[in-house]
Amino acid sequence: MSDSSTYVLERDFDSHSDLVWKAWTEADLVSHWYGPGVETVIHELDVRPGGQWLLEMRMGGASHYQRLDYVAVDPGVSLSAIQFVTDENWNPIPNPMMPDWPRQVRLELHLEGSGNKTSMRMTWAPHDATEDERNCFSRAVGNMDKGWQAGMDLLAQQLESLERS
Repeated sequence: MSDSSTYVLERDFDSHSDLVWKAWTEADLVSHWYGPGVETVIHELDVRPGGQWLLEMRMGGASHYQRLDYVAVDPGVSLSAIQFVTDENWNPIPNPMMPDWPRQVRLELHLEGSGNKTSMRMTWAPHDATEDERNCFSRAVGNMDKGWQAGMDLLAQQLESLERS
């Protein structure tokens, strides 16, 4: 897979890695930073191999559904999941806004902590994708920072607040 078909997000947080892990794996924390600018509803968050993350993003009177199937989990350190756009019953469907969007996207998260600092590396890439799907994703990579960075800014604020409490 070429670099242009993988989105890489690296971020350092002034928080212990256990807290950053919780922010990625506990529903009440995830719903505050995932999907900035929309209402994020976590229907299920079962972070273990074979578990699922079922989420609904509500915006403008409509809902957008996603499902992540966890493939591998090393608690506190890393996770890997396959992400799908779904219907309201969590069945994978083509992305209604981008028909050539990959049907499956692989999310990889890795945390490395040192004291009260954590480095996070997240990659997002097409999985079992057609050439058209890989090309669609590659064209979108340059615009992904806006949404993901806004979410990471919210996550950083949340971590700061949690560190103080």
